[in-house]
Amino acid sequence: MKWEISKQFDFCYGHRVWSQSLDKSFAIDDCLVCRHLHGHQGKIVIYLKSDNLKDGMITDFKHLNWFKEFIDKTIDHKFIIDINDPLYPTMLPNFIDKNNLIYFDENYFIPDTNILFGKPTHIKEYIESFVVVDFVPTSENLSQWFMSIAQKKMSKLNLIVSKIEFQETPKTKSTLVL
Repeated sequence: MKWEISKQFDFCYGHRVWSQSLDKSFAIDDCLVCRHLHGHQGKIVIYLKSDNLKDGMITDFKHLNWFKEFIDKTIDHKFIIDINDPLYPTMLPNFIDKNNLIYFDENYFIPDTNILFGKPTHIKEYIESFVVVDFVPTSENLSQWFMSIAQKKMSKLNLIVSKIEFQETPKTKSTLVL
């Protein structure tokens, strides 16, 4: 037998898909709204699978609480921006260049707010609202990012993340299946 469990996580975020292009014959129009700055109420569902149960379960659902903490602290109510986005230098003040970013093992950066000494509070609050990634933050790329983060952590419990569902809106989602 194969077993699979899942747990859902909700968060709010903003992004822009600067690489968006459309084929007008399928899209009806050529309005590139995803290139605009916009936000979503996202949902992530992590699926874990196993051939065996330990104590009657794949794992305790509480073993996924670390992911909720990651989402809450890292991307909830933040703007996810690609470091390669042509608007990057416009959106972040010129004193937050690529050398003033702090890297995290989960493959993202945040601006170093230590360089903001003497700047007004609203500037610090603005800068803190960015999470910088090295990919266009499409639904599919975000799914892949979440999969790599979850798989790296859950492998320490010898668990396999079999699937990630990322719902960008109530009507749209991407699914990454191992």
